[in-house]
Amino acid sequence: MIRVNGAEQSHVEETVDSLVERLSIPSRGVAVAIDGEIVRRSDWTTTPVPDGCNVEIVTAVAGG
Repeated sequence: MIRVNGAEQSHVEETVDSLVERLSIPSRGVAVAIDGEIVRRSDWTTTPVPDGCNVEIVTAVAGG
């Protein structure tokens, strides 16, 4: 199991970009952290999502 934004999800052997795609989250304007460490966008395709981790996915919103 992994925890994504506080909700438990089944663990699947995948990378950050695969997780974002599987969860149907538009990748534009998104930041991802695994166990409190920001994952650079350029590393999404090579960074695995480990079993038991906490993932935070944040979407930037324009406005003021």
